[in-house]
Amino acid sequence: MIDAKTGAEPRLVRQGEPRLTVVSGPSGVGKSSVLGEVRRQAPEVYFSVSATTRPPRPGEVDGVHYRFVTTAEFERMIAAGEMLEHARYAGNYYGTPRRPVEEALAAGRPALLEIELQGARQVRRAMPEAQLVILLPPSWEVLVERLTGRGTEDPEVVRRRLETAREELAAREEFDAAVVNDDVQVATRELLGLILGSDR
Repeated sequence: MIDAKTGAEPRLVRQGEPRLTVVSGPSGVGKSSVLGEVRRQAPEVYFSVSATTRPPRPGEVDGVHYRFVTTAEFERMIAAGEMLEHARYAGNYYGTPRRPVEEALAAGRPALLEIELQGARQVRRAMPEAQLVILLPPSWEVLVERLTGRGTEDPEVVRRRLETAREELAAREEFDAAVVNDDVQVATRELLGLILGSDR
């Protein structure tokens, strides 16, 4: 599939060759639940840890939740081509270091990265052999219900999330595969099949 936005064409990967799988999906689709199950059921999968210039929050551990670096170091990594993707949000940098992903793949471990749409597009350009998977809700109505059901969010926040979700779902054709999260265990099994290149 040639990427409509970037023109990049994914490189074919030999059967059994570990690859990076990028998982995206709108807020409220259940990424945390599904990826938590992937982590539990397939400890051999390397979960990419993002780098950020924001300070750690209470309880966050460097190298586990994020790799915490200075702004100067992050900008050096960008200039040196060491980031698979990066973005600036609320005055801080966030991004995915390339080296740990490449080291995991070289060691024979499939790698997984959870990221939003813009980052997924950057990864497609930087690593065309990566597999892009979008996690989808069973329907738009279900997603709206998940985002508005709690009633604890500010209406403007919910509106922005739904607007972003529409954009993400409209980009479905840019992804190599889609997994519908109607049931966490079923979605986990499908995603693991894509990550590991086999039925599990």
